[in-house]
Amino acid sequence: MAFSRQIRFLICLLATFPLAVSSSAVNAEDKEAGEAAERLFVRRVWPLLNEKCLACHGDDVETREGGLDLSQRAGLLQGGDSGEPALIPNQAEESSLYLAATWKHDLWSPMPPKEAEKLTPEQLGWVKDWINGGAPWPDATEREEIAAANEGKWSAEDGIPMQTSGGLSDDWTNRKYRPEDLWAYQPVQQVDVSLRGPEQNPIDWLVERELPAGLPTADRADRLTLIRRASFDLTGLPPSPAEIEQFVNDPRSDQAAFGAVVERLLASPHYGERMAQHWLDVVRYADSSGFANDYERGNAWRYRDYVTRAFNEDKPYDQFVREQLAGDELDADDPELLVATGFLRMGPWELTGMEVPKVARQRFLDDVTNSVGETFLAHALQCARCHDHKFDPVPTRDYYGIQAVFATTQLAERTAEFLPEENRTGFDEKRYLDVRRAEYKQILQKLDDILLDNAAAWFAENGISPQQWNEILADMRARGKTTGLFGAVRNEMRKRDIPESQFPSRHVGFTPDQFGLERVARKGLSRLDWEFDRYRPFALAVYSGRTPNLKAVYSPLRMPQNAMKKGELEETCILTGGDPFANGTPVDPSVLSVVDGGNSPDIPDTISGRRKAFAEWITSSENPLTPRVMVNRLWLWHFGQPIAGNPNNFGATGKKPTHPELLDWLASELKESGWSVKAMHRLIMNSEAYCRSSAHPIPSAVGELDPLGVSYAVFQPRRLTAEEMRDAMLAITGELNTSLGGIPCRPEINAEAALQPRQVMGAFASAWIPNPKPEDRHRRSLYVLRLRGLPVPAFDVFNAPSPDFSCEFRQASTVTPQVFTLFNGLSSHRRALVLANRVLQETDSDAAAISRCFELTYGRLPSEEERQLCLAHWRDMERHLPDEAVDFPLPPTEVTRDAVEENTGQPFSFAETLHSNAEFIPDLQPSETDRHTRALADVCLALFNSNEFVYVY
Repeated sequence: MAFSRQIRFLICLLATFPLAVSSSAVNAEDKEAGEAAERLFVRRVWPLLNEKCLACHGDDVETREGGLDLSQRAGLLQGGDSGEPALIPNQAEESSLYLAATWKHDLWSPMPPKEAEKLTPEQLGWVKDWINGGAPWPDATEREEIAAANEGKWSAEDGIPMQTSGGLSDDWTNRKYRPEDLWAYQPVQQVDVSLRGPEQNPIDWLVERELPAGLPTADRADRLTLIRRASFDLTGLPPSPAEIEQFVNDPRSDQAAFGAVVERLLASPHYGERMAQHWLDVVRYADSSGFANDYERGNAWRYRDYVTRAFNEDKPYDQFVREQLAGDELDADDPELLVATGFLRMGPWELTGMEVPKVARQRFLDDVTNSVGETFLAHALQCARCHDHKFDPVPTRDYYGIQAVFATTQLAERTAEFLPEENRTGFDEKRYLDVRRAEYKQILQKLDDILLDNAAAWFAENGISPQQWNEILADMRARGKTTGLFGAVRNEMRKRDIPESQFPSRHVGFTPDQFGLERVARKGLSRLDWEFDRYRPFALAVYSGRTPNLKAVYSPLRMPQNAMKKGELEETCILTGGDPFANGTPVDPSVLSVVDGGNSPDIPDTISGRRKAFAEWITSSENPLTPRVMVNRLWLWHFGQPIAGNPNNFGATGKKPTHPELLDWLASELKESGWSVKAMHRLIMNSEAYCRSSAHPIPSAVGELDPLGVSYAVFQPRRLTAEEMRDAMLAITGELNTSLGGIPCRPEINAEAALQPRQVMGAFASAWIPNPKPEDRHRRSLYVLRLRGLPVPAFDVFNAPSPDFSCEFRQASTVTPQVFTLFNGLSSHRRALVLANRVLQETDSDAAAISRCFELTYGRLPSEEERQLCLAHWRDMERHLPDEAVDFPLPPTEVTRDAVEENTGQPFSFAETLHSNAEFIPDLQPSETDRHTRALADVCLALFNSNEFVYVY
């Protein structure tokens, strides 16, 4: 056996020496094969050995496993402790280096030994081809020469390096990327559209250049379809019959008439509401904080209204961005700019006594860093929190560099006087909070009296003199104190160093119900602090300062007087594995370095000014991400699909742009227009691509040539969002309150959801109590109170997004509960009854009533067949309905809560009074109408459930 090994080694050794033959005998084909094997070694095999093998089989004898050295060719030929060579040139199937890597050979242990590091089939192919090519091993100098000679070709095939601030390892820093994955970092191209027709919209010219060969485009949609499409796109509301009639009968050309419609809609105050709904999806707007402490953010509504105003005013987009990131640093005396920074507060957040403050602080920093990345840069930066990004040129250093921008950003509800344009209608509802506060205080006062009685009994039972207790109590009463006496006396006893065994415990003699009531009242008062902020001139905002020493937050945070001097000046470090307690290398405030070729602009490390400088970088003309991201969102909001498939992800894992030239032309136009969003709407909506019919003349051609529907040869229908459905119904019935802005409204929702025992801050949250007045309940859905812990069921079932995560675009699933909501839901039945009542008041015959229903719901008159079907159903329903109507249920004025008290583990119950429900004014009730009206309501319900109502075509 030993002799056999020696012979094999000799054969291998001889194979390393070239035979002495004349140059004329060298086979050109063999030479090329040898050079190809050399290139393969330099390009693939040597990096693979470094990555997978040399950590255990390198030139360090002390750490070398099995005596096998893979750092040089001689080591492979020598072999390890087995005495067998690991490499036999030209014979991969005899080489243990290859056989072990296959993980399939009985004699050789799998290498590398970890499943996660196992070579892929492609990598195995490289090793095999290299060995069969003679296993050449160029030295370091030769490797450099070969790499330099082939750099251009290999870069085109394997990718190109990107300059960044540097990764946690040289391998990551020097890695290469596929050019197609780096499109978003390239400068915005100036696209030449001069070759288009003289009257052709550049959008159409760019779209038609990408049309699949042989695929015709659909005709222009009819005017009724177009005005309905445009109205929902720009206002989220259906056009009125009068608006439809005016447009349909406009004698001007289709283009001119529709252009006028677009201008009217852009000037509508409801335009800002519609755009705000889109934006708030992205930034995760909510009126509560989330998690277990889902207390209400009373003044979040002011940020929502700021967004609406910004779109209505056509605030330049770059200014809009700067104000949200650094409004307080731009002008701390401008209430509008303080309100704008509410963007930085949109994420879920809490800090309770049960949580480590440093963890809560880090959660805010992580949240705001990722939110900024997704919203403005289309990068989910959180992927780089624990390690350099796996797919994109985003190093962990950049993640913490951007986080350092916000290291001096602190949370506060800041004083910000109400603006004249802010809607304060409905502030009178504060009186219901006053009633609840008085009720909680009364409960605590009764419990305090009980505790004082229990204390007297305790002294008697334990044979302890109550003299000191009674003296302190009498003194406090003499000084006018009437509330919280039991706790105040106990505190005074402790101050006098009286042993606690000499006076009653905190909840002496409490029953389980009394324990529970005390917690409900105490936590309820604390929770009301946030709700009262809804009616006070405070903004959900931030400030620049040192980080205060917070242990828990039980009331709204206010800006401290000495924010620049007191507290910790945080030094941002790379956190190993994302662990808040594992500080690594310190980093300075910086930006996404790949955008600037590895060079970061100056971001000051002063306490104030970091966010302002960062916002200026985001909106600089050299940043290609910001304009691309916004125009991509605008395109999505009009066409139901973006140009670049993932609006929050322009990285390698996001879908690539279907029309990259179009995206860049739009991005350039956005900047050229002075960052005017309304200018982009005009460009997009006046294109033929937008105005096309949703019915293609050759549907089979679309399916064959454009299966993904990205050619824009035909307009893609979309289902109305949950909010649009509700708002459209209210508009059609005439119930919609169209006033802009203001505090959140609370429509009626499913009773099971409204009255569920939801816990907040260790006690029960308030029940969902609808506004007493219909005009307050029937405001636009944008203004509906949005609680993270209690989504509105009708919105939830129709794909309204969770506010915990940024929604890049809404899905439109079709599930059975949608039927129960839209066809069986009380809200739909209420709207149907009001619509029936309206049309009967506006018409003088049944046929005319049906026509009016169609006119209001669809914007058109019914065909004769439709009219007759509806009339027949109406008569049939009227025959079957009972004479006595069953009214819609009214919200209760009291609800009983059952729970287990955590101090005792015993069950307890209490009654929650729903004060404003006592003043509830119901919508039109069935008993207020006749059977004829109620029967027509069933026809109206069917219209509301039809595709023609629910879809925009």
